[in-house]
Amino acid sequence: MEIFQGSEILMKSLLEEGVDVMFGYPGGQIMAVYDTLYYYTDKLRHILVRHEQGAVHAAQGYARIRRRPGVVIVTSGPGATNVITGIADAMADSTPLVVLAGQVGLSELGCDAFQEADVIGLTSPITKWNYQVRHASEVAWAVSRAFYIANSGRPGPVVLDLTRDAMIEFADYEYKKCDFIRTYIPKHDLSEKSIQDAADMINASEKPFVVFGHGVQISNAEKELKDFLSKGNIPAGSTLLGLSSLPTDFNLYQGMIGMHGNLACNVQTNECDLLIAVGMRFDDRVTRTLSSYAKQAKIIHIDIDPAEINKLVKVDLGIVGDAKEVLAALAKKMVFKERKDWLKAFDDLYEIEMNKVIKPAINPESGDIRMGEVVDVVSQRSGGNAVIVTDVGQNQMMAARYSQFKNSDSFISSGGLGTMGFGLPAAMGAKIAVPDREVCLFVGDGGLQMTIEEFGTIMQEKVAVKIVLLNNNCLGNVRQWQQLFFGGRLSFVDMINPDYQKLAEAYDIKYAEVTSRDQLTAAVDKMLQSDEPYLLNIHVMELDNVMPMVPMGHGIESIMLSEDEWYKKEN
Repeated sequence: MEIFQGSEILMKSLLEEGVDVMFGYPGGQIMAVYDTLYYYTDKLRHILVRHEQGAVHAAQGYARIRRRPGVVIVTSGPGATNVITGIADAMADSTPLVVLAGQVGLSELGCDAFQEADVIGLTSPITKWNYQVRHASEVAWAVSRAFYIANSGRPGPVVLDLTRDAMIEFADYEYKKCDFIRTYIPKHDLSEKSIQDAADMINASEKPFVVFGHGVQISNAEKELKDFLSKGNIPAGSTLLGLSSLPTDFNLYQGMIGMHGNLACNVQTNECDLLIAVGMRFDDRVTRTLSSYAKQAKIIHIDIDPAEINKLVKVDLGIVGDAKEVLAALAKKMVFKERKDWLKAFDDLYEIEMNKVIKPAINPESGDIRMGEVVDVVSQRSGGNAVIVTDVGQNQMMAARYSQFKNSDSFISSGGLGTMGFGLPAAMGAKIAVPDREVCLFVGDGGLQMTIEEFGTIMQEKVAVKIVLLNNNCLGNVRQWQQLFFGGRLSFVDMINPDYQKLAEAYDIKYAEVTSRDQLTAAVDKMLQSDEPYLLNIHVMELDNVMPMVPMGHGIESIMLSEDEWYKKEN
């Protein structure tokens, strides 16, 4: 056993956990760590962001596509408080993070010292675990525990508050991987009775429908989901964060559910006789008004987190377990049914949506460029192989609705918290994680300017992310709500934007601008053919709305097809 300084124990511990990239920003109380990092740059790549919020969102993008914890390193006080939004976002979306935050020395704790903040108190409600490391002898233990908690069971963020003493003291070093905590049960044993009961319910069902979420990708259950659906011939719809778990052209995949989801998925949720929820949490954007959600159906809920069972929707059968194991076990007990009428009902509803919503959105005959057609062109020209990252707002919903996916881990977005400014740094982190894959960001002019400082990181690190700016000179999602539900009173949504060409040139980012439809395909091709960072500024229809839409206060079957037309069920 050797003796090392706490900051070097930290570096060695990170290497033991397989860390290869960190996103961070140095400062006073984390200086000892950065001094040690100076000697580890051949093993640990550090990405110097331009703002700590950029660091945590970049780590989220990295974590989501690599399915391992993203690592953030910041200083105390404002450095730590600047990552609060990203930590909350990661908690909402079950994204594994390990955040290393500097802290003042032990003698200064609680004294309102310079750049002191109560990081433990601030982050307790939004982390799986947090811990203040006070001595060097705790560092290796805390790091091992942090990575185990962050990435096991239902993943999430962990924060280590590193006091200056812990970083400058010396201690014995021995690294022991954590694989058990007595009070923490990340994975429950499967109940054979629950599996049999669920199989009996599925086999007895005539009109089953599967709703799956991000948990499918977290548990690496994509193959098991496809096999399960095929074995029972069961249609399925995805939550926002479940997108790309199934290929878009998979015969039983019906699209996205929720507020801006596909018509068939939403309507059939309230027509099925059995709803099977897999790795999703019945978010309000999925269910809308709970009082009318799937009341006609029996419900099976499969989730690794027991706290989610019966939390929002009362279910007939809850199965606490890993989606991969549960689906594999169920598939062995299922029988195939034709379900011709049930599947045809999805096709009929899709035809309605195609004619009334999709065709006008992706193939307009005239007028300004529409957001949907931009997404469609990017998806077609990239062959459905690109990693799609979005910011939050209309750009997010259009990208979700009209992107085509061939591979899993191809859609990254801020779901539960809905964080504007997420997109640019998350795309940057995703591209760093998978440099050989095309990464395309869809972002609005509002969200882009929230974290536009990360252009500097993109320039310094030469991160070849493709930025598709859907530029409508306003906060489009807020404008849509104000137009539809607030009497058309557009209150503080118009934006006077900067000269994006000058900004791109200043940051050595390739730039092109599209103002007419006949320029679009060629401009997208040129962007995709580039091996450098690229900003494609596309001027889109200012008053374009995302449809279909289930407004707030309405049930999931109450669907707007346009500003003037609502879906009406045919009896």
